[in-house]
Amino acid sequence: MNPVTRRSSRRRTALLLIDFMNPLDFDGANAMAPQAVRAAKRAAALRRKMHASREPVIYANDNFGRWEADFAAIVDYCASRGGASARMAALLAPSPQDRSVLKPRHSAFFGTPLEFLLDELAVDRLVLAGVAADSCIMFTAHDAYLRKYGLWIPQDCVASERDSYRRNALAYMERVLKADTRASTAARARGRR
Repeated sequence: MNPVTRRSSRRRTALLLIDFMNPLDFDGANAMAPQAVRAAKRAAALRRKMHASREPVIYANDNFGRWEADFAAIVDYCASRGGASARMAALLAPSPQDRSVLKPRHSAFFGTPLEFLLDELAVDRLVLAGVAADSCIMFTAHDAYLRKYGLWIPQDCVASERDSYRRNALAYMERVLKADTRASTAARARGRR
C-alpha cells in the first residue's frame, strides 16, 4: 500500500512534547521559565490522558549542543540543574512506552526520523506541546501541516518568552495552519484538515 493511501485511512493521534527537557540557559529563559512550568503541568495532565487512551507520546528535543548525549542524558542533565529545568523534567519524565527523537534545529521533522516513526505508528493527527510557541512549535507545526497532519496545539500547553509572542503564534497557526488551539481541557479537541 502506498503511503498516501495508508495516511488517508488511519485515525490515530500522537502527543509531541517539544523541548520541555530544557536547561533554560539562553537569553530570555528567565522570562519564559514560569510560563514553561505552567505549560509542562498542563502537558503532563494531557500526557496521562494520552497514555490512558493508548495513544503514542513522543518527545522531540534539542540536544542543546550535547551531540554525544542521548535523550536519557538530556533528561538527567535538566533534572540536575534545579529550578524550572528540574521541575519540567520531574513533571514530564518519560515513561517506558514513550518514544523520543533528538532534533538538531527548530522543527521536530528536520534531520530526525519523526516522519518515519509517525508512519509506523499510523498517526494522522498531532498534538503539539512545548517551548517555544513562536519558534520550535511553529516550525514543527509548519512541517506537520505540509505533510497533511491534523493539528491541535493546546494554548495552555505551550510557552514563549512573552505571552504576546505565544498568543500571536497561536493566532497565526490557527489561521494559516488550520490548527485547533483550544485549551487542553477542551473536550474532544481535534486538529482540523
